[in-house]
Amino acid sequence: MNLALFDLDNTLLNGDSDFEWAQFLIDQGVLDRELFEAKNLAFYQQYKAGTLDIHEFLDFQLKPLSRHARRVLDGWHEQFMRHKVRGMMTVPAQELVRRHRAAGDVCVIITATNSFVTAPIARAFGVEHLIATEPEQKNGEFTGRVTDVPCFREGKITRLESWMAHHGWSWNSFSDNWFYSDSLNDLPLLSKVKNPVAVDPDATLRAHAEQHGWPIISLR
Repeated sequence: MNLALFDLDNTLLNGDSDFEWAQFLIDQGVLDRELFEAKNLAFYQQYKAGTLDIHEFLDFQLKPLSRHARRVLDGWHEQFMRHKVRGMMTVPAQELVRRHRAAGDVCVIITATNSFVTAPIARAFGVEHLIATEPEQKNGEFTGRVTDVPCFREGKITRLESWMAHHGWSWNSFSDNWFYSDSLNDLPLLSKVKNPVAVDPDATLRAHAEQHGWPIISLR
């Protein structure tokens, strides 16, 4: 049994679902453009630079979920999938996932973006398992807070190992494993797997991959 791990934003997707979800809400008039657009861009730049305060960002990202009923959010997300996400799902990315699935590998999307945004995207890729940052819910509605460890940087390893334990697995359960990512923020998990693969990497990850002889591929 083998394990294939995929980052989502700017890896399987040609774009960032986190950033685009906030932009979608701004475009729909749900979020005030003047208040939110500059903040959304600033957080995105911090993420790319490796300086993001994940808890500050999650407060920004998850609060809007708490202000609207789940049925309304689900309706907006259906529009988001049609108008934004489908166009970011490249053919090479879908083929990569299909190859791992055809080989019988356990496929997992592991992402810092919250599960409300990413669960429908994982389903669209045909990936059964999703490990994501989990927004807190009460009676099916979002509270604006996060539960568990955010699935970010070293938190990805924590959440992955917890997921493995839940399934009765460990690292030794898998004969081989891969992790595909674009981001310097994923260096902790990339450094732990047997087969780290840099996908359209940022400059820091590209330099690290070249130094360590990791494969570098493009899914664009």
